Amino acid sequence: MMNYEEFKENLANDVKEQMESKFGSEVTVETRTVEKMNETYDALTVKPEDSIIGVNLNITNLYKEYEDGKDFDSLVNGAAEVAENALSNKPDFNLDAISNYDMMKDKLAIEVVSAERNKGMLETVPHKEIEDMAVVYRFIVGENGPAGVGSILVTNQMLDNYGVSADQLHHDAIRNAPEIRPLVIEGMAEVLAKQMGIEDLEMLGFNIPPEQEQMFVASVEGNIHGAGVLAYQDFMDKAAERAGGSFFILPSSIHEVLIIPDNGKFDTASLEQMVREVNATTVDIADQLTDNVYHYDAEEKVFELAEKFEDRVAAKEADISKGTKAKEISKPHKDRGGEAI
Repeated sequence: MMNYEEFKENLANDVKEQMESKFGSEVTVETRTVEKMNETYDALTVKPEDSIIGVNLNITNLYKEYEDGKDFDSLVNGAAEVAENALSNKPDFNLDAISNYDMMKDKLAIEVVSAERNKGMLETVPHKEIEDMAVVYRFIVGENGPAGVGSILVTNQMLDNYGVSADQLHHDAIRNAPEIRPLVIEGMAEVLAKQMGIEDLEMLGFNIPPEQEQMFVASVEGNIHGAGVLAYQDFMDKAAERAGGSFFILPSSIHEVLIIPDNGKFDTASLEQMVREVNATTVDIADQLTDNVYHYDAEEKVFELAEKFEDRVAAKEADISKGTKAKEISKPHKDRGGEAI
């Protein structure tokens, strides 16, 4: 059995050979470390000689499959096929436009990721922190297709080249993102019915009056990186309108968040446990946002970690209690003879 370094070298050679026989022209195949949101992995970068666009194959995952007993030749065939499909279906966009910010800013979208899990990556990209999450920016350069959505993460180097400030980038992204990735908030009953292909909610007994809905799903059209709606200017107000006031936010994944009305039926501890369990058992690590729960106070217009909200409420109640006691102590009262003392 090959060790990791041998596997990596042989994979690069064999994939190059297969790709060249299929394309009929030379391809460059290089190994490098790729830092993506939430994950870092060794990649095989395959690029046709006459193109600046390549595709990354995850060597780390392929070697795990090899260790688990998958035949090396079938891994090579599969990797070459994935690379060929991705290159054949690469987004069709004007590469010259990438160097022109005025042409690119109308493609700006927003994503929200874990600040802790992406600490290294965030050092190289413009971002804004909201609690323990970070807002990052992408140019969307292709639609949904066999190779996924074509997008380019905006880096500090790109901003320097553009001569654009991080504040200007954020301003443009906040304006543009809701246009190209519109906000969608749906009741959980609606979402489940759609997933089951049923239009009539009554058939499922899901015709719940809006004011009784206990959970909403917030994302964008297409459901790709929908947690970015947390940074949309009108998101909190629209969510509060649907929830009937203040609400908790559960980071379901980087693609969507759950909104739960703060109506006294849920507490932070049980919601946090729910998020941790779902992340540990259901959500792929590459799609995880955080293990925390957030709260939006519709009266005070404050978005914060739910535990901070609880501390704030406790402190306010303590102040009220202190004030009440102080009034009691300072209030004049009479002794038995009727004199105030």
